[in-house]
Amino acid sequence: MYRIIKRDGLAKRAEFQTVHGTVQTPLFMNVGTAAAIKGAVATTDLKQIGTQVELSNTYHLHVRPGDHIVKKMGGLHKFMNWDRPILTDSGGFQVFSLASLRKIKEEGVYFQSHIDGRRIFMGPEQSMQIQSNLASTIAMAFDECPSSVAEREYVQNSVDRTTRWLARCKAEMQRLNSLEDTINPHQMLFGINQGAIYDDIRIEHAKRISELDLDGYAVGGLAVGETHEEMYRILDSVVPYLPADKPTYLMGVGTPVNILEAVDRGVDFFDCVYPSRNGRHGHVYTNDGKLNLFNAKYELDDRPIEEGCGCPACQNYSRGYIRHLLKAKEMLGMRLCVLHNLYFYNHLMEEIRDAIEAGNYKQFKKQKIERYMQNQEKNA
Repeated sequence: MYRIIKRDGLAKRAEFQTVHGTVQTPLFMNVGTAAAIKGAVATTDLKQIGTQVELSNTYHLHVRPGDHIVKKMGGLHKFMNWDRPILTDSGGFQVFSLASLRKIKEEGVYFQSHIDGRRIFMGPEQSMQIQSNLASTIAMAFDECPSSVAEREYVQNSVDRTTRWLARCKAEMQRLNSLEDTINPHQMLFGINQGAIYDDIRIEHAKRISELDLDGYAVGGLAVGETHEEMYRILDSVVPYLPADKPTYLMGVGTPVNILEAVDRGVDFFDCVYPSRNGRHGHVYTNDGKLNLFNAKYELDDRPIEEGCGCPACQNYSRGYIRHLLKAKEMLGMRLCVLHNLYFYNHLMEEIRDAIEAGNYKQFKKQKIERYMQNQEKNA
C-alpha cells in the first residue's frame, strides 16, 4: 500500500507498505548486483547507514549462483541476511548493456552468458520465475531498454513489444504467487515505461501500462546517453501520466543533482551504482561537491571526509588516512569510501523527505544544488 503524507508541488512525501516492512519515500535503493554491495559492505553495515531497500540483479543471480540455489537457501532475504525490502530488476537492462551478446525475439531474449558463454533464454515468464525463486519484495517487469539514440520506428516497435511482455509478466506473477511452494506469495510487480527521448511514445506507453493497475511504475531507459536536460524533459512529460497513487521509480539515476531535480518532478524511488562505484575509486560525495581522495592535497588532511557526517568513516578516520589506504591498495580504504557515499545518499533522502514535509522543497533544492555545483567547480 502506498500512502502520500505530503505534497509540495509535484514532490511527494509518502510511505510504501510491503510484506518486508514499510519504507519512507523518496528513497534511494543501495545496489547490490550479485546480492552484495561492491566494496566489502555487509548487510549489517547497510542498516547502520540507513538503507531502506536493497536492489539485486535478476540476470546476474540467475547466471551465478543460480536462482534455484537461492530458492533452496530460503530466498534472497535469508541468503544474504537482510530482513528489509529487496527490489530485483528484471534482466531487461542486460538486453541493452549486453547488446553484443543477445538476440531479441517476440518470445524473449537469447543471451550468451558474459561469464562462460553458455546460451541463456529469458522472456517475461522466465524473468518472473527467476524473481519468484529469488523471492524479492518487488519484481520488475521484463522489458527492452532501447538506446536513447535509436531510430523512432525501432523505439515504437520495441515499446509495443514491451507492453505485450508486461501483460505476460502480470499473468505469470499472479500464477506464481498462487503456488504452494512460492517463498513470497505477496511479491509485487512494477511496470516500466520506455520510449527513449520521444515524448509522445513515452506518454502513450504510460497511459497503456497504467491500465494494468500494477503495484508501482518505473521510468526506464534514461541515464543511458541522453543529456540531463533531455532526462528532465522526459520526466516533465511522462510522470503526470503515471498513476499518482502508486510509487514512481526512476531507474539507474543518478547524481545528487539528478535526484534533487527528479524528486521535484514527482519521483519516489531511485537507484544507481555511482556511490559504490565512485567510492571504490576514491571519489567521495559531500555537500560541497565530489572529492577525489587520491589528490595529493589530502595527504596531510586530518579532517573527516565531511565535517558533521555521521557515517562510520567520518566518525573514525581522516582524509589523509583514507588516502593512504587507497594508495596502498588496502581494501579498507575502498570500504570506507563506499560506506560514506551510501550514507551520504541515504542521508540526502532523509533531508529531502524533511524538506517536503516542511513545505519548502523548492528552496531546499535550489540551495542544495547551488552549494554543490559552486564548490564542485573549486574541487575539480
